[in-house]
Order: sequence, then C-alpha cells, then structure tokens
Amino acid sequence: MSVILFFLTYLIVCQSAPIDVELDDNEVSSVEAELGDHFEGDLLLTPAQREAIFSARNGLVDEATRWPNKTVIYYIVADDFNEEEVRMIEEGMADIANKSCITFRPRDGDEYAVIIQGTSSGCFSNVGYSMSDDGDNIKQVLNLAKGCFRHGTVVHEMLHTLGFYHMQSSYNRDEYVAILWENISENHKHNFKKYTNDTVTDFGVRYDYGSVMHYPDTAFSINKNKTIVPLQEGVEIGQRKGLSDSDVAKLNKMYCDFGDDIEM
Repeated sequence: MSVILFFLTYLIVCQSAPIDVELDDNEVSSVEAELGDHFEGDLLLTPAQREAIFSARNGLVDEATRWPNKTVIYYIVADDFNEEEVRMIEEGMADIANKSCITFRPRDGDEYAVIIQGTSSGCFSNVGYSMSDDGDNIKQVLNLAKGCFRHGTVVHEMLHTLGFYHMQSSYNRDEYVAILWENISENHKHNFKKYTNDTVTDFGVRYDYGSVMHYPDTAFSINKNKTIVPLQEGVEIGQRKGLSDSDVAKLNKMYCDFGDDIEM
C-alpha cells in the first residue's frame, strides 16, 4: 500500500511545471553561511515562537508577528560594512519594496528597529516582528557576515525578518520532498522539523521548489550526500538569486491582502 501511495503522490507532484535552478560556487558558499548553529541554521526565535513551533500552537499565522503599518524600521551598523555591502543591503530592501506594499525606513531616534549588523559569523535573523506586547525592547537583529553578500541571501534573511520560515518546513513538504534522515546528524535533525498549518501558513500558495527560502539539497549533511530530494524530476532546490513568483505572492498575501493566484 505504501508503494501505491508513493506513486500517487509522485504523479500529483509531477503535474507542476519544472523549475530550472542552477547554483554556482558563490551561491553555494552563501547558502552554507546560513547553515549555522541557530535554529534551522539562521533563525533567532523568541521563547514564544519556539514554544509555538514545538507545541504546534499558533505562531506566525498571528498578525502580531508582522511589522506594524507594513513598515520595517531598520538601523544599519555602518562600521560593520563597506560601501558595496551597504548598497547590496539597500538593493535587497528595494527589491522587496518594489514587489509589495512593504516599505523600509531608517530608524528615527531610539524607536524599535531591526539592527542590521555584521559583527557575528554567518547569516541569520529573528523571525518576524519580535517586540513583545509589553513593549520590552528586544534587540532584533539581521546579521550579514562577509560570506552573506549575494542578492538572494540578503533577501532570504530579510524575508525571515518579515516573518517567513524555510520552504521545506511546510506542513505538506512530504508530498514534495523526501528527507534523507540517514545523512543528517542527530544534533541537526531538529533543523528539518515540519510545522503544522496552525503554526506556519502557506497563504494558499503551492509548494515552491524555486523559493529563495528553500534549503539546498545537501543542507546539514554529515557525509556530503543529499539530505533533501525533490519528488518531482527535473527540479533543483536552494537557489539564492532572488524572489521567486511564489515568494512574491506569499509576501503580498501576508502583508498586502492581495497576491497573484498561483496554482496549488
């Protein structure tokens, strides 16, 4: 019976058109920089978010994790970056803003903001707006070390800041990818946790192999063998070139109450 179910799933998935994604050496390096020691490699979670994920309670389906007034307030630690790196950060923000209703503006005075820094190793970010209800001034950061400066990697971390988790965390991911647990060490298996749809929503947009939020196929491998295998032939995963059409659709459905209809 399990064999029959596998082939039925495979046939359903194959109805989608394949997406060609090609990673070059620089892109692979920038993705590897995301696979650090934080949750799923590059996520900084508040205690409430960690509880929501591990207890399957409401998480980012809650609008409280979205930036108020569709505006991300930021502060760039100028001493951490050179002129070219600041330009790439600004281009990442502009790319998101140009494809959605979201705006980015510099911090005014001491107001709450995401601190864009490069003081730590790796690429990582808090997930969503992280200021608590009682107004505690939690330091919300988006860290971009030297190995993070590729357009798609900058955008990837900014989407975490806006409230997005990784693509393969989707509740229905087993219909689209197989996780090869034997190639993942025990202390990294939590990075492949699958969320319920009460915790993280896909906003009605189909699973996207070409999402800038998808892990590459050897993420957290202990032996350089694949840890994620698409069930659809002819696709690759883990691109860091920029926003896919589905990324844009989800962004607009999350913040702007509109978005192109994309088939499930």
